[in-house]
Amino acid sequence: MKSQFLLFFAIVLLSACNSPKDSGISKQPTLADYQVGEKWVWKYKGVTTEGEVRSDGEDTREVVSTDGGLGMTIGNDTIPLSDIVKPEESPTPKYDWPLEVGKKWRYENNWTSQDGTTGNQSQDAEVLSYQEETVKAGTFMAYTIKYTGKTTNSRGYSADEEEVWLYAPSIKNFIKLTQDQGDFRYVEELIEYSRP
Repeated sequence: MKSQFLLFFAIVLLSACNSPKDSGISKQPTLADYQVGEKWVWKYKGVTTEGEVRSDGEDTREVVSTDGGLGMTIGNDTIPLSDIVKPEESPTPKYDWPLEVGKKWRYENNWTSQDGTTGNQSQDAEVLSYQEETVKAGTFMAYTIKYTGKTTNSRGYSADEEEVWLYAPSIKNFIKLTQDQGDFRYVEELIEYSRP
């Protein structure tokens, strides 16, 4: 499950948004929007309806200099920022740029986990609002994006799911994720953001 989330968060960073101007419309960031030393730290926890804790920890991302370019640390890996900001070419993307309140689209994702399990996510997405949101790391203007649909995998798992992402364009990332999938609730909240 953790490996799926790491991949998923890499995709999230691929789709982080630029700071919207007065228009309330946000475009995908470019390399120029990042700087060495920029850092995000999230606290995450996943609990079943029976109270079993399946995940509990912190996730950190940091922009670093690598081989004359910029990269982002994700766990023990460093991904080139040029890959992270590369536009997603898909008729069913995770984010349909530019972001603006009221926008709707379909998201489809096929994946394979490290143990070889394959799966599919199929969700309807909608940008519900753009307003001030407060998390442990502070108060940010953020889009609320709601995804509703289903996740299935090759082991026979199938569950309805709802995800709510709060994205703060000023920091090019999400500040909170709440995911309900079957009998499992996962919450990840930004607890620290810093830049040099």
